[in-house]
Amino acid sequence: MVEGSADMTGLVPATGTDVELLVAMMEEFYGEAAYPFDAVRARRGFTELLSTPHHGQSFVIVHESRPAGYLVLARTFSMEYGGRSAFIDDLYVRPAHRGRGVATAALEALRAVALDLDVRAIHLEIERDNAAAQAVYRRAGFEANGRQLLTLRLA
Repeated sequence: MVEGSADMTGLVPATGTDVELLVAMMEEFYGEAAYPFDAVRARRGFTELLSTPHHGQSFVIVHESRPAGYLVLARTFSMEYGGRSAFIDDLYVRPAHRGRGVATAALEALRAVALDLDVRAIHLEIERDNAAAQAVYRRAGFEANGRQLLTLRLA
């Protein structure tokens, strides 16, 4: 567990008992972003990820002893970076906790988790017009790599 005192922010590895909370927060996030949301698919995804930790990890972001958001880290491998890498699939902070350093603290805690896993690089994608999130990620050390992420949907 990666966490701090009651007034601090921490990452708590999710368990099966957190699935409904994770699904609810994902619905909040996807609603804000106007992404299509399917609760059955989300529930199935979290359940599968929690039962196959070699694929990645879900975390509940806790701030002031309350669930403040969630983070999903998918494990990958990169020849370019010389080994294990990871991809932040989702990072969501609930509105009541924004502007208080919660995302920054979660990313700092994630860095420690990733280093413990011998991860050499963490990647993420971000909406081009989300200046606030871009600022958070840049403060945490993320930088644009001059490439574009492309997706081929198979299912």
